Amino acid sequence: MGHSNHNRELFNTFSRSNKHTSRNYFDLIRELVKQRRQYTPQSQAHLAVQEQIVQVYNQVFEEMRHNTAKPVTPVKFGTSGWRGIIGKDLFVRSVQQVAQAIIEIYQGANSDALASALGITNLAEGQTKGCVLGFDNRFGNELLAQAISDVLTSNGFNVYYAGESTTGTLSAAVLELKAAFSINLTPSHNPLDYGGFKFNAADAGPAAPIITDLITRKAGHLINNNELREVKPNKNLLKSTNAMDAWQALIRRGKSRHGLDYDAIIAKFESHGELILAVDCVHGASKASIDEFFKGSRARHLQFFRKSADPTFGGIAPEPSSANIARIKTFLAARPEPLKLGVIMDPDADRIRFTDGETEIDMNKFGAMAYHFLHEIKGKSGLVAKTVATSNFANAMAAAFNEEVFEPRVGFKEFKPVIHEALVCFEESDGITVIGHTPEKDSYIGLLLALDMVMTLRKNLGEYLVELQKQYGYYFPEKDSVPVSQAGSTLHETLAGLDSYRVGGTLMVAGKAQKIAQVINIDGHKIILDDGGWLMIRPSGTEPKVRFYVEGRSAADTRALFVCARELLAEIGLLENA
Repeated sequence: MGHSNHNRELFNTFSRSNKHTSRNYFDLIRELVKQRRQYTPQSQAHLAVQEQIVQVYNQVFEEMRHNTAKPVTPVKFGTSGWRGIIGKDLFVRSVQQVAQAIIEIYQGANSDALASALGITNLAEGQTKGCVLGFDNRFGNELLAQAISDVLTSNGFNVYYAGESTTGTLSAAVLELKAAFSINLTPSHNPLDYGGFKFNAADAGPAAPIITDLITRKAGHLINNNELREVKPNKNLLKSTNAMDAWQALIRRGKSRHGLDYDAIIAKFESHGELILAVDCVHGASKASIDEFFKGSRARHLQFFRKSADPTFGGIAPEPSSANIARIKTFLAARPEPLKLGVIMDPDADRIRFTDGETEIDMNKFGAMAYHFLHEIKGKSGLVAKTVATSNFANAMAAAFNEEVFEPRVGFKEFKPVIHEALVCFEESDGITVIGHTPEKDSYIGLLLALDMVMTLRKNLGEYLVELQKQYGYYFPEKDSVPVSQAGSTLHETLAGLDSYRVGGTLMVAGKAQKIAQVINIDGHKIILDDGGWLMIRPSGTEPKVRFYVEGRSAADTRALFVCARELLAEIGLLENA
């Protein structure tokens, strides 16, 4: 009864408050979710707390419907769109104003550069080809999607309504329907209080800066001037579509390029007697289509975790992290099957991580394994693309294959120049795609690859990894970040203090002077040492933080490089103590 009284008092105090904000709402929801975890599911106490959570969400819903203020944080579009707090930043009026800004871009698509980035020639083409509209499992997304649809159809745009869908399937739908663009309501792996608004143009990949900058500017003008055209939705322009059907069509169409036979892989899995597969949806959008991915399989060797609807994500940070995959790892470790595969995805299923019950495999490793699998096992030739902050494991393979490496800045949009040439494109933050597939990162292609690997090679991913490490070398990538008080040009000027470290110079690592073999400064400062180890320091694009990435050739080397990175930050004045 103690917890119950505490919860009731929390809720009553909240209800009496005159200072309701979305932050208050979500602070209370977080506290209630903590309390809910103390009770047995479906017990009276558990249900009582859940009812209180529902009541608080009802208040959030009302704020989303009726808020007419400006977003607390100004709209800013980047590669991954706009992210903000549900109800305070993203609400019906604000997302309609952003949708109106997008319409104005199509109305003004009369320059060659803009038309090329959009992939259409004029407004009429954009209206006819229309928009694929979908969202992840965030609270209130269906309300926001309806509001956006109303604005689009009011302005003559066809809308293909996909409902709750993953980022990869929405991207596939743009390609298969030959749509002009997509709007995807998702903040990816951000916490439960965040919503997001992502725009992709006709190529179905992350939007170019010329577009995102225009959305930011036009949306800001509409919001600052409290403008929104009259909304008169045209129901005749609204059509339902199944994004997963489009994904399946695209993967089949691309088989000759990437060598992944979707139907054969799923059929083989259905009848496989030695493999156990565990899939953790983390309550995200994959729960809506993962059954279709497996064609409705009810095989006992297919186990789902966190597949229920829960916009609170059970109180966890919804990302493919070591902490979150531990549940799957423990489950697999206790299973008797010789082959084991576990995966965890984020809410919009554009990030994925793997385990075989013993070894956890992030994208630094899996991306390289995928490249080896397609190149050496499937017999496909071509380069590999990886961001500059990603492990050099794949570089070693490419060198052995006499293939090129494309190594751009951080951000999946940076792969666009080689998206139709690279066998695999991947980034350290657990995103991947393959040739002949979508230009967006996609958990489902990662899952299909992993299934094919395990069943074709008849070995677990950990075994495959060890074989590749013995052949191509051992790499130990890690990353971290530190909060900083500087931002913008001031922060960039401070980081420029690292320019003194140049090729031919030395860097002190664990008390030893190591020679600098290469410096890459396309995205921050990446210093590569003559033993193959490296460190990279760059400002975060979304938070007041500096991120640093390191990779040693042993675990001890990696720890030493971490210390070195912090020493460098202290040297240029970003850390008081190293």
